[in-house]
Amino acid sequence: MDALTERPTLTPPETPLSMPLQNFNEWSGAPVKLPVGTRTAFARLFVFFLAAALSSYSVWEMHQVIGQGSATTLQYVLLFLFGLTFVWIAFAAANALLGFVITKTGSKRSPRSLDLTTRTAVAMPIHNENTKRVFSSVARMANELVRSAEGSHFDLFVLSDTIEPNIAEREEQAIRSLRDRFRDEIGIYYRRRQHTEGRKAGNIANFVQRWGGSYGFMIVLDADSYMTAESMIRLAGVMQEHPEAGLIQTAPKLINGKTLFARLQEFATAIYGPVLSRGLSLWYGSEGNYWGHNAIIRVRAFAAACGLPRLSGQKPFGGEIMSHDFIEAALLRRAGFGVYMFPDIDGSYEETPPTLSDHIARDRRWAQGNLQHSRILAATGLHWLSRFHLVHGIMSYIAAPLWLMFLATGIILSWEAEVFPPNYFPSDFALFPSWPRFDAERAMALLQFSIAVLLLPKLLGLLDSLMDQRIRSTSGGATALVLGVILETFFSALLAPILMLTQTRFVIDILRGKDSGWAVQKRETDRSSLRDAKIGYAGHTAVGLLLCVGTLLISAEVCLWLSPVWLGLIFAIPIAYLTSLDFKKKRLTPSR
Repeated sequence: MDALTERPTLTPPETPLSMPLQNFNEWSGAPVKLPVGTRTAFARLFVFFLAAALSSYSVWEMHQVIGQGSATTLQYVLLFLFGLTFVWIAFAAANALLGFVITKTGSKRSPRSLDLTTRTAVAMPIHNENTKRVFSSVARMANELVRSAEGSHFDLFVLSDTIEPNIAEREEQAIRSLRDRFRDEIGIYYRRRQHTEGRKAGNIANFVQRWGGSYGFMIVLDADSYMTAESMIRLAGVMQEHPEAGLIQTAPKLINGKTLFARLQEFATAIYGPVLSRGLSLWYGSEGNYWGHNAIIRVRAFAAACGLPRLSGQKPFGGEIMSHDFIEAALLRRAGFGVYMFPDIDGSYEETPPTLSDHIARDRRWAQGNLQHSRILAATGLHWLSRFHLVHGIMSYIAAPLWLMFLATGIILSWEAEVFPPNYFPSDFALFPSWPRFDAERAMALLQFSIAVLLLPKLLGLLDSLMDQRIRSTSGGATALVLGVILETFFSALLAPILMLTQTRFVIDILRGKDSGWAVQKRETDRSSLRDAKIGYAGHTAVGLLLCVGTLLISAEVCLWLSPVWLGLIFAIPIAYLTSLDFKKKRLTPSR
């Protein structure tokens, strides 16, 4: 153990708590039913029924477009891929519609104020982070808690997995400075592990096993997270009031973005996020999900239910569970504790990767973690909604190759139509020709319907913001809001095919057994050079050019129909470069 790994003066006395490893193949406990309110039951029925109805209608219309009596096998493949990709778009639209209705007709779920009697640990795991940024955030939270009426019920822990000695030395200097500054006003502690087994999940588990016995709750943060004292106190109050709650997830807002890419992400979260998160909150009920940070957890429930075993076999599907948060939520619910989401508790913040390349680097790890969940999907004792969360996470990455296969199938069908003209008289003695069935007018109507469903969450988010006078004023007025949505939608359309190609490569690499590793997440603004953009996105450009030329050789009409795809790919290099530039103009993200 090196000299900086453990300093007894920087940690409190240990109060061990057992955290047994869970078995995914066996579960001796009986299924625990938590009350499902009428509103939650109706919300689930609404979301799933509407998504099924929209998907069924679109698949039926596509079936009519291709001609149900004369459709070929390849056309049925196209129909199948269309249905698989559309259902998740429909589900997002149904959830947004629910969230919008609730926002405008329901009341916010604001917890009542309570005198706290339970101690809460605020745990921030870090790994080779920017010391100044991390400890500035810790100092700000400590200062707010000290000044609050209930701050004495909180302690702050910086849980370091840093492996760079120079960074570790700066961390210790920073924590000593903080402890001197606040002295006996609030507990501020620092622990650095020598062996970083389990990554973040192992880091939190180590804290629970060593100090969990002293705390009823813990608020888990990321290194780029920040929560106000008011939000932490409100979360602790809700947990104290509801002993059946095992975890409460907030809906963090994105902050501190400096690049165009980050600012666009912040804008999208601020405008579309509220209707989406309120919809999720309602139909989740007590079977919610966990995003790994900015949430409060009942410590003893977590210790008893969430000890994560290593999966058998080699990475990427074996080994440590990477996306541990979904699994921890499922295990808490299996043990009989509710997992809730409270989007109306304000004061929860996080940061987003500053550039497209940084986003993709993080997304590769997330893709592996979500696909790894296929190993746990059949675990015994899980609630059906917990399984649905796992499926939804898997599909968020499988959707990319499905979309690519859908496009490829459509291109092949177009090529067949050009190269092999239809035989109108397949029988030697036919009295009437057999006309090919393809309803172009219906196809256009289906395209318009699909675009409307795809854009519905954005439109509802915009409408929600336009109806809020405070949002309008902080964003520069209604015109600025509309222009912001148009700009964000434009860039989203250009980025979509880039991410489709990238995530398809992720899935292929994972299925081939390639491990992503766990690189340090880049949080600082660092403008990509044009050379880096050329290296990183030359392949996307090449695919875009091939797609453009190839479809043009088939027909100008096919090329035009697929222009939203090949345009984004061809211009991937300038898009990646331009969105990495600092965006210092007028405020883009409104305050909520």
